Amino acid sequence: MRSRFDAAIERRGTGSLKWDGMRKRFGVEGDDLLPMWVADMEFRPPEAVVEALVRRANQGLFGYAVPPPAYFAAIGEWMRRRHGWEVKEEWIASTPGVVCAVNLLIRALTDRGDGVVIQPPVYHPFRRGIEDNGCRVLSNPLLLDGDRYRMDLDDLERKLPDAKLLILCSPHNPVGRVWTAEELRAVGDLCLRHGVIVVSDEIHFDLVFPSHAHTVFATLSDDLAQQSIVCTAASKTFNLPGLQSAMTVIPNPRIRRDFAHMLRACGIPESNVFCLDAVAAAYTHGEDWLVELLAYLEGNVDALFRFVETEIPQIRVVRPEGTFLAWLDCRALGLEPGRLEQLLLSKGRLVLNQGYTFGPGGEGFVRLNLGCPRRMLEDGLTQLARAVRSL
Repeated sequence: MRSRFDAAIERRGTGSLKWDGMRKRFGVEGDDLLPMWVADMEFRPPEAVVEALVRRANQGLFGYAVPPPAYFAAIGEWMRRRHGWEVKEEWIASTPGVVCAVNLLIRALTDRGDGVVIQPPVYHPFRRGIEDNGCRVLSNPLLLDGDRYRMDLDDLERKLPDAKLLILCSPHNPVGRVWTAEELRAVGDLCLRHGVIVVSDEIHFDLVFPSHAHTVFATLSDDLAQQSIVCTAASKTFNLPGLQSAMTVIPNPRIRRDFAHMLRACGIPESNVFCLDAVAAAYTHGEDWLVELLAYLEGNVDALFRFVETEIPQIRVVRPEGTFLAWLDCRALGLEPGRLEQLLLSKGRLVLNQGYTFGPGGEGFVRLNLGCPRRMLEDGLTQLARAVRSL
C-alpha cells in the first residue's frame, strides 16, 4: 500500500537550502544533482500542523506573540507521555534553534579560554561555536567497535578536569547511536565528579527506532537535572526546521537566570506566532504521523542495507539506532576526502555531507539523509553506485 511518505514534493525554486543552496555551498548546479545532505526531510508535516499555520495566516494579524497555555500544555504532555519527563513551564526558554541555544549557553556559562568537550565525529556547529566564543575544543573521540560506536570513558575522565562544559549529542549525529541509560549515567557520574555542566542536544530524541529507547539526560537523577541543560525542538521530529523554533529546558534556577540574561543581552526574540501554533499542533495531534514516519524510515534503513550489500559492498553502513541519517564508511575506496567529494559530485551527481567536516574520525565517511521518499533514496543509491564503479 502506498504511504503518505512516498509522495514527491518539488522543492526546487522554493528557497530550500538543501535544493537551492547547492551552487553557493559546493559550486555545482544542475537539475540532475540530487541533494541528500541537509538534515531536513522531504515529507509534509502532519496535516494538523499545516491547518494550524493556515488558520494563523488567514487571521491576517501577525503582531507580537506570547506563548499561550496550550503551547506549554502540549509540550508538557508530550514530554510526559513520550519521554517520562515532567517539565515545568518555567524551565522552558525559546530560541530560534538548538545551534543558537548551544552557542548562547557556551557564552553564558564559560569564560574565554575554558575547555569544552565534544565527542567527534559529531555535528560540526559544536566545534565552530566553541571556537567562535573563545573557548578551547577538548576532543573525546568516539570509538568504532565493530559496527557500532561507543564512548571512550577513560579518555573522557582525562579530559573533564580541564573542562567547563560537555556538549552531548543524544541521539548522536552523525553516527546514529541512541545512548543507553547506562552509558549516559556513566557520563553523568564523571561530570558530577568533576563539576562539568552537560549541554545535551536531544533534537533527534523522538526519532528512535523501536528496538531502542531514548533516555532524556535530565531524567537520570535530580543531581544531573541540576547540572544539565536539554536542548530540543519539534523541528526534526515533524520536519519544521524552517520555522526556527527550539526549546532549551533548564531545571537549575541559577543556570536559567544566566541563560535568560544572555538571551536579553543578545536580543534573541521569542518564538513567532507561526512557531507557537505549529509546535502545539504537532505535539497535540502528530503522534500517529510520527509512528508511521518511524516505520517508513526503518524501511529506508533496510533498503539502504540491502542495496549496499549487493551493489557496493566496498562501502560499509553503520546501522542507525535513531535519527534519519546514515553514516557510510567509504574508507575502503582509498580516496582522500577532497577526491571522494569530487567523485560523488562529478560522477554520482550526488550531494552528501563529507565525514571530515564532523571532525576527527570522520575522514573517509559520508552522511546520507534517509528522510526522503523510497524512490528518491533508490535514485541516490544508484547514483552512489555509479560513482563507485567509475573508479
